[in-house]
Amino acid sequence: MRSILADFHIHTLLSPCAEIEMTPHHIVMRAAEFGIGAVAITDHNASANALAAVKAGERYGVKVFPGMEVECLEEAHIVVLFDTLKQLNAWQQLVDGKMNGLPNNAEKFGGQFVVDDDDNFIREEQRMLLAPVGLTAAEVVREAERLGGMSIAAHIDRPSYSIVGQLGFIEPGFGFAAAEISAAGWKNGMQSRLQRLAGYLPFVTSSDAHNIMDFVQGPKNIVTVEELTIAELKLALNHSSGRSWRAGCFADFQEK
Repeated sequence: MRSILADFHIHTLLSPCAEIEMTPHHIVMRAAEFGIGAVAITDHNASANALAAVKAGERYGVKVFPGMEVECLEEAHIVVLFDTLKQLNAWQQLVDGKMNGLPNNAEKFGGQFVVDDDDNFIREEQRMLLAPVGLTAAEVVREAERLGGMSIAAHIDRPSYSIVGQLGFIEPGFGFAAAEISAAGWKNGMQSRLQRLAGYLPFVTSSDAHNIMDFVQGPKNIVTVEELTIAELKLALNHSSGRSWRAGCFADFQEK
């Protein structure tokens, strides 16, 4: 077994709300610098920068889980994670068929940029990514699981864009692997208040970073697993077979 500091909710500059500094290469380079051994790239309804992140991860020795932050029909955010780019590509095809087709207004929402693993510009995404897709929360969880992935209910302590905020609670057995609490929610001790509303799911804490300092200083998890796979992460969340997951890990990192 080995223990890894991990962050499973990070945005690149493909997300219109992220800073231009959030290139896949920069994220992975900083992860390596600060001892963050595993990250997940989770842009809004899009995944075109995942390949660059995976390539950068191979160079820096950082495990990169390809993923996405999906906005479901109920206008709640769900983080989906996969083992492989092939799985993520199949997921993207499903999401593409459920998008509203409206163009992005870069002046209003921000640009949406695809780059390679050396930060070279490839293209600008023209579709509006900040919008719900035509998949219910239940469909997101079910389809991600069918493709071999796992789903996390994002920032459930927030009143907007969360399953708890939109629906009031998460039914036990809904299918989520975990529920995420934001940095502010964790520091304010909302875990006990949210347990019942979250259907007693295990909690995770990730940065939901849109800039580098939020990534470096944001909450992390310490996962103890034999290898970094979705199957192992699920075991760790349930503290099964010697695996474990500790959320709420904040480090006093300073930018170098």
